[in-house]
Amino acid sequence: MDQLVALLGYEFVQNAIAAGTVIAIVSGVVSRFVVARNMSFAVHALGELGFTGAAGFILLRLSPVLGLLAGTAVTAVFIGALGVRARGRDVVVGVVMAFGLGLGVLFITLYKGYANQAFAILFGTITGVSRADVVLLLAIGLVTLVSLAAIYRPLTFATVDPEVAEARGVPVGALAVAFLLIMAAAVAEAIQVVGVLLILTLLITPGAAAECLTPRPGLAIIYSVAIALFCILGGILLSLITNAPVSVFVTSLSFGCYLLARFVVGPRRRDIRATSRPAESSAGTTVAEAH
Repeated sequence: MDQLVALLGYEFVQNAIAAGTVIAIVSGVVSRFVVARNMSFAVHALGELGFTGAAGFILLRLSPVLGLLAGTAVTAVFIGALGVRARGRDVVVGVVMAFGLGLGVLFITLYKGYANQAFAILFGTITGVSRADVVLLLAIGLVTLVSLAAIYRPLTFATVDPEVAEARGVPVGALAVAFLLIMAAAVAEAIQVVGVLLILTLLITPGAAAECLTPRPGLAIIYSVAIALFCILGGILLSLITNAPVSVFVTSLSFGCYLLARFVVGPRRRDIRATSRPAESSAGTTVAEAH
């Protein structure tokens, strides 16, 4: 314990915790919509093509983080433009992802130096972020959350019933592209913790676990953020104690939370609601008979 307290005094640890907090909040909020809109495959594609963007920027001697953002943003627009409907979206995602991965391999092959930065993006480097990185992540996170808040109501409507929303004049197609861009920013942030190969952990698992706990969208977002915070901050602290990679603990804690929500807490909450409804109904009937 004393060792952990001493480590908390180091700047790189403080930067990691600050970055992890920002990433957890953004990932938790976005994760709820990713699960509700069945866009898990799109998250995977954004992560892998973000790596392609990073590799391309390294080839051009530019920042891989900016390349990561550029790669995810371009992919989001492309997927949104070609496959808005859920029925055809997976096919478009698969086609775009295959092409993008081929480009990524080409960029790495053409680069004559050691692409350590690109390979670090594959596995995450949360303990290596600087104070400037934290400020950048905070700026991206604020823009992401403000953008999501601006489209929250129509996006929720389009998520629950897209056909009715479109009939009511809601721009379902434009919302799909906008949310893909929001996803792109969230993916670019989450990669800093778990890397491209494990991106599904933060952008899917918290929302999936929250969905098992409550059907209410607002409350589900709160649960999702809480789960993401627990997994990321817990993973960072456990990594500092054991010197094991952060991604190992983040993925393990996320998986544990999902199992707990799916098979333990969720069923109990449903049983409690199921038993309380007959009691409320009988109480209402008794009052009606008394009158």
